Amino acid sequence: MDRNRNPAILDIEASGFGKGSYPIEIGVAAENGKSYSWLVYPESDWTHWQPEAARLHRITRDDLLKDGVKPAVIAETLNELFEGQTLYSDGWGFDSGWLSLLFYVARKSMLFKLETLPRILSEYQLEHWDRVKAELREKHGWVHHRAEQDAKLLQKTYQKTAINETLK
Repeated sequence: MDRNRNPAILDIEASGFGKGSYPIEIGVAAENGKSYSWLVYPESDWTHWQPEAARLHRITRDDLLKDGVKPAVIAETLNELFEGQTLYSDGWGFDSGWLSLLFYVARKSMLFKLETLPRILSEYQLEHWDRVKAELREKHGWVHHRAEQDAKLLQKTYQKTAINETLK
C-alpha cells in the first residue's frame, strides 16, 4: 500500500454477532475521500435480531424496513464504485462473512477484494492506533458503531498515523 494514498475502508454493522446475524448497515470511505452508507433491507429469512445490537447501533428493524436498500442494489453499487480495488476492514473476520452473505443473496460476484486493515499498517501505526483513533473520534464527535462514521474514522486514523510516522 502506497503510504501517500488513502486506503478504501469498509465497515459493516450487523443484527448481532454469531450464527444467524446479517448486515444491517454498510459504510465505505473511498480512496478519494467520499463516503457512502446504506441501511440494508433484510431478506425475509433474516430474522435474527439482538436487542443489544440495536441499542449499540441505534438502528431498529423498523428503520431497515422503512429506509433499507435491497442487497442486490447495494452489491451492484459497491461493484460499480470499487471494481478492481481492495477495500480494508478492521473487523475482517466478521465483515467478510456479512459482505459475502450480502453478495450471496444478491446473486452477484464481488468485483473487489476485502482485506484486513492491519495488513497495511506499520509497527508505528499499530503502536499509536488506539490513541490516535480515540483523539479523532472525540475531535469530530463521531458516533461509534455507525458504519460510515466508523469507516471515515479508520481512514483518518490511517492518514494521521502515516503522517506522524513520516514526521518522527
